[in-house]
Amino acid sequence: MIQDTNDGQITHFGFQEVGKGEKAQMVRGVFDRVARRYDLMNDLMSLGVHRLWKASLIDQLKPHKGMHLIDVAGGTGDIATRFQDAGGGNVTVCDINAEMVSVGRDRALDRGTLDGMQWVVGDAEALPFPDRSADAYTIAFGLRNVTEMDNALREARRVLKPGGQFLCLEFSHVVLPLLADVYDRYSFSVVPALGEKVAGDAASYQYLVESIRRFPTQEKLAERMTANGLERASVRNLSGGIAAIHAAWRI
Repeated sequence: MIQDTNDGQITHFGFQEVGKGEKAQMVRGVFDRVARRYDLMNDLMSLGVHRLWKASLIDQLKPHKGMHLIDVAGGTGDIATRFQDAGGGNVTVCDINAEMVSVGRDRALDRGTLDGMQWVVGDAEALPFPDRSADAYTIAFGLRNVTEMDNALREARRVLKPGGQFLCLEFSHVVLPLLADVYDRYSFSVVPALGEKVAGDAASYQYLVESIRRFPTQEKLAERMTANGLERASVRNLSGGIAAIHAAWRI
């Protein structure tokens, strides 16, 4: 067991136990390594289905011109772009990983997106935004990577205006027994091999698979959302629970 010299506490990095003070740096290293191939790997790993999941997230959000969105862990800008394409207003992309933000900003510039999209390097557990400053908060495939999930949930509530919506799209726990077995075998055998072949990095994708298994169940995450001040929590399973959208509101 690894002891954290800062506070004596441990957490998990995939299936490893690490000091809480170490996890953020280790996660940052993963995304530094995979940033340039991140979206391509999402397509390959999910056989393109992640695009349908993200479309479902945007449909549930119901963007409009007056809506200001903070998209956390949104480095490559995929959710932000979809939000604006669906009629949304200003969007602030916040990611702790500077390399991911750089990739997203470059892609936005290549598309000619110059207005209404801001890029910020910041921590989900200590967002650099004022209280009650956003109409909506999204986090897609990022919540499982934070060290203290409860801190991130409290920060989400803090930056939302009263009536603001919280949406989390995340890999979750399969609810269909036959699919669960197939998914497990695919995840642990195919995904790291794809990571090695496409991104030259099997270890990072082994971590991503393991981090999904360590993520709370749909019910447990909804309970934590409520415990941290987000109200009317609900869950919508996608593809049999391979992914799920967790929604709540700041009342």
